[in-house]
Amino acid sequence: MRHFRSARLIVASVAAAVIILDQVSKTWAQRDLASHSLKIIGPISFQLFYNSGAAFSIGTGNALFVTIVELAVLVGIIIYVRRVKSRVLALGFGLVIGGALGNIADRVFRHNHGSVIDFIHAASFWPTFNLADSAVVIGIVVILLGSRSKRKQLI
Repeated sequence: MRHFRSARLIVASVAAAVIILDQVSKTWAQRDLASHSLKIIGPISFQLFYNSGAAFSIGTGNALFVTIVELAVLVGIIIYVRRVKSRVLALGFGLVIGGALGNIADRVFRHNHGSVIDFIHAASFWPTFNLADSAVVIGIVVILLGSRSKRKQLI
């Protein structure tokens, strides 16, 4: 029983931290990058972009549909994560849930016509993204690696 509680606490804490950092960074980007971009290092810059689609701008122009799909997937993840005992998997799911909620918050609560604020531009060949997107990708990698190591322990 203790493992379930600590895993749930990890999920909730990580998700909350991701949401806060994501929303603060997007507020900064929307306020300070509206008129110009900011060169960081090499091909990396910060520039404001509004994405009405999902990852890699898939589904652009269909913000309502994308939001409904995101919510459905999120509900499925939340139902599944209630059974997670591993701290590593809890970390991964916390990152995914926090990132998803950060982007859903943009679509629902900001006045951007259902778009998500993206601002991290990593080169002309890579789509512009935000901290929530990064959290989702890193979370998926953590889940995959955590699941793989868990399976090896069972064999």
